[in-house]
Amino acid sequence: MKLTKDFYTRPNVVQIAQELLGKYLYTSVDGMLTGGMIVETEAYSGENDRACHAHLNRRTARTEIMYHEGGVAYVYLVYGIYNLFNIITNVEGKADAVLVRAVEPEIGVEEMLLRRNMPTIKPNLTAGPGVMSIALGINRKHYGENLTGTTIWLEDKGITIPEDKIMTVPRVGIDYAGDDALLPWRFYVKDSNWVSRK
Repeated sequence: MKLTKDFYTRPNVVQIAQELLGKYLYTSVDGMLTGGMIVETEAYSGENDRACHAHLNRRTARTEIMYHEGGVAYVYLVYGIYNLFNIITNVEGKADAVLVRAVEPEIGVEEMLLRRNMPTIKPNLTAGPGVMSIALGINRKHYGENLTGTTIWLEDKGITIPEDKIMTVPRVGIDYAGDDALLPWRFYVKDSNWVSRK
C-alpha cells in the first residue's frame, strides 16, 4: 500500500524516521523500476536542530522546499558529486526532514548495478545516501517531487521492525552542529547487511 500524505504530515519527525525502517522506497526513472526496503534513516528538525539546513528559519533557494507540506522530496548535492534524498515531513512551514541513508535492494538490481558501474551485488550498492541515490536514479531534478506520485514513492508492506532490532545512534558527519550532533536521531536495522555505518 502506497504511503499517503497523512503519513508524512505528522509532527514528530523522529518517530517518522523510525517508522520508515521496513517501508519500501521505489523509483520509476527512465522507464526502469528500482527499489528496496529502507534500513537506515536520520531525522532533522527545523525548529531546534543545528544540523538541519533550515535551522533558525533559514530560507534559501535550496531549503525552500523544506517549508512545504510533508510528502515531497528534498534532494541536495554534497561534495559536488552526491545527491542526497530526503523526505519532507510535518505541516507547511515546519521544515522537518528525514534523510534516507540506505535500502536493501529488492527490485531492479541489474539496473542499479549499471547505474553504479558495479559488476556484482555487494552491500555498498545502496548503503550510504549518495550511492543509494545513484542506484535508484535520484538526482536534483527530483527536488520537490511529490512522493505520492508515480516517479518516487514509498510503500507499506506490513513489515514492522521490532524495537529491539532498531539501533538508535547519533547522526553521521554533522560535527558542526555542536551538542545537536550527539542527538540519537539515526536509526538502522540491527541485523541488516545494507547499513552504511554500524
